[in-house]
Amino acid sequence: MNSVREVEVVVVGAGQAGLSAAFHLRRTGFEPERDFVVLDRSPGPGGAWQFRWPSLTFGRVHGMNSLPGMELTGADPARPSAEVVSEYFAAYERAFGLRVRRPVGVRAVREGDGGRLLVETSAGTWAARALVNATGTWDRPFWPRYPGQETFRGRQLHTARYAGPREFAGQRVVVVGGGASGTQHLLEIAPYAAATTWVTRRPPVFRDGPFDEDAGRAAVALVEERVRRGLPPRSVVSVTGLPLNDAIRTGIEEGILDRRPLFERITPDGVEWSDGRRVAADVILWATGFRAALGHLAPLRLREPGGGIRVEGTRAVADPRVHLVGYGPSASTIGANRAGRAAVRDIRRLLAAGPAEAAVAA
Repeated sequence: MNSVREVEVVVVGAGQAGLSAAFHLRRTGFEPERDFVVLDRSPGPGGAWQFRWPSLTFGRVHGMNSLPGMELTGADPARPSAEVVSEYFAAYERAFGLRVRRPVGVRAVREGDGGRLLVETSAGTWAARALVNATGTWDRPFWPRYPGQETFRGRQLHTARYAGPREFAGQRVVVVGGGASGTQHLLEIAPYAAATTWVTRRPPVFRDGPFDEDAGRAAVALVEERVRRGLPPRSVVSVTGLPLNDAIRTGIEEGILDRRPLFERITPDGVEWSDGRRVAADVILWATGFRAALGHLAPLRLREPGGGIRVEGTRAVADPRVHLVGYGPSASTIGANRAGRAAVRDIRRLLAAGPAEAAVAA
């Protein structure tokens, strides 16, 4: 456990992005466990999908793309997405012999000897010439802070702990957040709750009509520009808007998706606005998104003054040995697939250059 094991590449995370990178490493001649290792802190296959709430069925999932080399076909749309995707990821890992190690938590990545990166984990330390970071966001839910929050006598929970609508039966629920999760929660909870209130920081933008390739490229370009400048990436919805489907239209017509601006403070019994308006609540559900889980990279000092990591393609500008996949413009299933392939292409060039060229100047 105390010895340092040497590999060419360490992949951290076995969600869509990590498995895509592992597939392309294997496809281009890297051998699992000998040349690269995949470390995942989750208890089983499935990435963040394994933690999704049971009422999120596979038929309600938007934009789920298959992993490279193996299609996801024939899934029952009525089954929970957590089950469908976890089984698919498990089959994928077996089919390509990726030999994911789990549960393994990565504690820190720091400079090692000879131009290698030391990856310190709960299962020992690896020394690698390159790192693919695919840790996603699920482990870092974002909780805003408001005056009086600690005085609230009801229950507060984040999307990360949402288990389904029935637990809110007969309760007054305030849902905070203007993304896809917030609207999904509201539409599910409303038939069970005594009352629901929807609160968002900005007015929601609904997107009518198809989301074509041109719109997709424009959205990716906006996110890419932020990470190129070293700013934290924004959510997908912030640049694409919410799809105006039949369920959303019904929610608007029935008054469920009747948005209010953010309150000023939280009271023991609910929330209050600056003009004195109040809403009583038993529950505040924070559908306020997630932030990139990158704390283990702190010893490398990759963050820019703007708070993010400046990335060109998937490569961290401050350290060409580090590639971030599933971050910024690649934080979608199809984006993660492409990013995994691009990262491996760049890593192969880096390793071929030799340790002297690959090492980062002090």
